[in-house]
Amino acid sequence: MQKTSHSHAHGLIDGKSILITGGTGSFGRRFVERVLAGSRPRRVIVFSRDELKQQEMRQSVRGGDSEPMRYFIGDVRDRDRLQRAFHDVDIVVHAAALKQVPACEYNPIEAVLTNVMGARNVVDAAIDQGVERVIALSTDKAVNPVNIYGATKLCMEKLVVQANVYSGHGQKPSFACSRYGNVIGSRGSVVPIFQAQRDRGRITVTDRRMTRFWLTLDEGVDFVLHCLERMQGGEIFVPRIPSMRVMDLVSAMAPDCRVEFVGIRPGEKLHESLLSEDEARHAVAFEDMYVILPEGELAPKSRAKGGDPLPEGFRYTSDNNRDWLSLQDLMSMLEQVTSA
Repeated sequence: MQKTSHSHAHGLIDGKSILITGGTGSFGRRFVERVLAGSRPRRVIVFSRDELKQQEMRQSVRGGDSEPMRYFIGDVRDRDRLQRAFHDVDIVVHAAALKQVPACEYNPIEAVLTNVMGARNVVDAAIDQGVERVIALSTDKAVNPVNIYGATKLCMEKLVVQANVYSGHGQKPSFACSRYGNVIGSRGSVVPIFQAQRDRGRITVTDRRMTRFWLTLDEGVDFVLHCLERMQGGEIFVPRIPSMRVMDLVSAMAPDCRVEFVGIRPGEKLHESLLSEDEARHAVAFEDMYVILPEGELAPKSRAKGGDPLPEGFRYTSDNNRDWLSLQDLMSMLEQVTSA
């Protein structure tokens, strides 16, 4: 993904109260660090259900226990708690979710309660409390989903986009989604799994043909900041990011280890998609991203000026990507992750 200046996005946050659900996760921690370093928010609220991680965040994040910081124990499943937390909040970044594919497959109703009903609660609380902007984090697994995690994220996207109808044209809040691929080194990423397996001299791979979109945690944070700046309401923002081959990752991380192929797991794809052919019909391309524009009643609300329409039959998948990470690229990115 190409580097973009986010001074305007940081300026958008100056003097504002910003809340992030799931704020003690990998994304939330880095997002808070970047906001504190580059902006002058009136208040930064970390909303999560894990008291231990909140305490660790207070101690480890720069400025993590400073005057602008607030820590709310709560779950997005709890509507009343969200209503209280969203009071006098200007911007919400909705990052809370159950994300592990195997866990969601085994506990599907739990995934629905957090990822779908939780999103509904976020929407309702944002409208009731007069939040200005809400950006929700989605995933490539929401495109043509084959697992419950992707299905719940697709439903989340629909709820968030359609929330603009209930909030009213030109009125607050505005809702949008950012959809991107796998984050290198985040919790649940294949990188820490391979690191642990490497010590035992054996790497397990589901299928040698597998490809994935990949970006760093900082790139993900930059992208969400950029989406906050550009959103009008109803868009789904998709970054133009590189793909990687799983066997290249094995070569970069554990070239001397034995590889065992274990077969594709339930709910797993060979290749991921960030933009389907049907979505491409109402999407536009920019140098650094694609923007899926809202349809129907919401269509006039989005003003993605300057974007180029996509050709008929276009789709954006990890195996038809023009941008691929080389072995050297992967080694460099892994070094950045491990030294961070």
